[in-house]
Amino acid sequence: MIFLAHIIVDDNEILEKAIKRFKRMVEKEGIIREFKKREYYEKPSTILNRKKKAFQRKLMKKSRKGRSEY
Repeated sequence: MIFLAHIIVDDNEILEKAIKRFKRMVEKEGIIREFKKREYYEKPSTILNRKKKAFQRKLMKKSRKGRSEY
């Protein structure tokens, strides 16, 4: 997967401002997150286990939140 994040810098624009704009764009598109996720190979079973655990955490959080409303 190829990510292309680019900005056009005007002649009168401050460089630091353009860099901040670029960083926001990269963060918004999730390029860094995707890179870190793909940095090392992860076995399919490990991915499945991680997703199951995340789902369980989400259910527990939701159930705790629902109980506190009563």
